[in-house]
Amino acid sequence: MHVTLHLTNACNLACGYCYECHRKDYMTAGTARKAVLLAAGNGRPSCGVLAAGNRQPSCGVIFFGGEPLLCRDVIYGTVAACRKMEHDLNTRFHFKITTNGTLLDREFLDYSRENHILIALSHDGTKKAHDFFRRHKDGRGSYDELESVIQELLAVHPYAPVMMTVCPETVGEYARGIKELWKKGFRYFICSLNYAGTWDKGSINELKAQYGELADFYYEMTCKEEKFYFSPFEVKIASWVKGAAYCHERCELGLKQISVAPDGVLYPCTQFAGHGSYAIGTVDQGIDQARRQRLYAESRKDKPECSGCAVKQRCNCTCGCLNFQVTGNIRQVAPMLCFHERLVLPIADKLAARLYKQRSGMFIQKHYNDMFPLISLVEDKAGRQGEGGKKK
Repeated sequence: MHVTLHLTNACNLACGYCYECHRKDYMTAGTARKAVLLAAGNGRPSCGVLAAGNRQPSCGVIFFGGEPLLCRDVIYGTVAACRKMEHDLNTRFHFKITTNGTLLDREFLDYSRENHILIALSHDGTKKAHDFFRRHKDGRGSYDELESVIQELLAVHPYAPVMMTVCPETVGEYARGIKELWKKGFRYFICSLNYAGTWDKGSINELKAQYGELADFYYEMTCKEEKFYFSPFEVKIASWVKGAAYCHERCELGLKQISVAPDGVLYPCTQFAGHGSYAIGTVDQGIDQARRQRLYAESRKDKPECSGCAVKQRCNCTCGCLNFQVTGNIRQVAPMLCFHERLVLPIADKLAARLYKQRSGMFIQKHYNDMFPLISLVEDKAGRQGEGGKKK
């Protein structure tokens, strides 16, 4: 099981679209240690040696906030504790932190390299888009101070991902922002819409135009065999290649990953932290399995607004975390989510068809891999049948 440690709600920025309450509460080192023990025990409180298996299990630990770098001592202590646990628990720990970057310095970058901690940077692209929302509490934008940080980050972690939020106010900067960050050296982009934003017909049309431009950029980079991972397209192409089940497996609402609030209460995802009605246990008592299963089953039920929808099998409508964040109900889909899924799917499918027809080596390797020889054989047989079964 994987665990997100919600180290604090506090943050040194005041981003306009942030859903955090910014209370100054902090997780203790003891709570963090109990949480990783719980995750290593697959949801059961444990302080002893776990039975060894044939394959060493893996436990991912994500440091999250607020701004997690406000809690460096807890991060250092947790990593050290996990390294000591690895032998006794027969578990390999992996670490990731998501940060706004303004507190990143050489000390932490060196520490992250030595301890193999992946750093994901929250960044919204162009200066105009980034500073529109990602500001200090006195109103100053944070873009400029990240310029030197980015170069140092990429020198240590060349494949550090960018976490970008796209809003109706900044959507016109979307493609330009991706290209600018790509030129700076980023190759992995995890982009999400602010579904709770005030999207209207004009901003939705602009979003479609931006995706068209980004599809051309994706095609160009892939044909050049340049690394470029762009999440809105990757997940939709994967659902096209691997089937609808791939899309529905992405949100598992606490089944494989849990979120731990600063006070040690367990939740199925970070969006629920602090909402007691969605608590699924504590670090001391473990996971309430019945409660967890009920929430998961509730999120998977068919939604009335999805009835008869042609793309619901590949849609993100089953994401209870996203639904709750926007509508306050895990079973009520945000209207903008529906617009987005119906908008991005045909663009991603057309892009995939172009790259498949081009026989782009990087595209085939990324999305088909071992399937490709079999696919080619089937296509070849079909082509011969289409020619009257003539042998060549």
